[in-house]
Amino acid sequence: MEWKKFTLSTTTGAVDLISGVLMENGIDTFEIEDHRQISKEDQKAMYIDILPEMEDNGQANIIFYMDMGISNEEQEKVLTGIKAGIDELKDFADVGNVVISEGSTNEIDWINKWKEFFKPFAVDDILIRPTWESVENESDYQMVIKIDPGTAFGTGLHETTQLCIRQLRKYLKEGDSLLDVGCGSGILSIIGKKLGAGTVFGIDIDERAVSASVENAKENDVNPIRFLEGNMIDDQAIRDEAGYECYDIVVANILADIIIPLSEVIAPHLKVGGLFVTSGIINNKEADVVAAMEKNPALEVVEITRQKDWVNVTARKI
Repeated sequence: MEWKKFTLSTTTGAVDLISGVLMENGIDTFEIEDHRQISKEDQKAMYIDILPEMEDNGQANIIFYMDMGISNEEQEKVLTGIKAGIDELKDFADVGNVVISEGSTNEIDWINKWKEFFKPFAVDDILIRPTWESVENESDYQMVIKIDPGTAFGTGLHETTQLCIRQLRKYLKEGDSLLDVGCGSGILSIIGKKLGAGTVFGIDIDERAVSASVENAKENDVNPIRFLEGNMIDDQAIRDEAGYECYDIVVANILADIIIPLSEVIAPHLKVGGLFVTSGIINNKEADVVAAMEKNPALEVVEITRQKDWVNVTARKI
């Protein structure tokens, strides 16, 4: 099977912002090509001893994919949304002379190429590593998570996942019940279980994400965790299946444009005093998410944390 390959040229400084635009338009698998030197912190996290010297020329390419079977109308809708989102960024960021060119690639290349770059890394004292690699000093970490995302989104390396991990670490108590909306690879569900959650329920609209989550839970010996394919926003049956007033924490590492409508329906699933932990929010969408939370009389925003261009908003049910 072949995929349509798109290469978007921009500046290195705008990569995170444009990545957020891609995610908001349903593109959650992409590659970044630039000449920026990896920081010492990232070098340590990725267990790389020697790096080539690289000089940042200010230019970057973001490569993303669409199914070859997508209709011209749907493709144009996605591309129009991406271009509109980039236009909004031009008022406060140098995005350069953005050009999007089209090519094609085989599925096997897309699925496997990223594995070259997914290396073990740490979020504080939690080590996250791909299932196909080992780390000699694993015993130095309090927790080790083994992940094979497959085609699902979420290795844990992205800032939004790390923001959620730290919030779970801060707030989750032994025996708590956790709902993971948009579970992706299952990483937050697995970490929640390892942190002591009594019950964990993960939901994702993508059946591939559900399959990846199930396999990763087995790999990490944290069963039983229940994973279900479904849409919490639009499907009443899924909301009924999730249950009401039964969760101490709901975590949603998705996208701002999904968190906003989700904030309208999530409160009934939380216990009074329960927390709604959200990320996947690019910084120029922070105000919109906060406004949506504040619009719901059952929620109050209690904390906002940030990492690079990404934001976590945590609200409490009152």
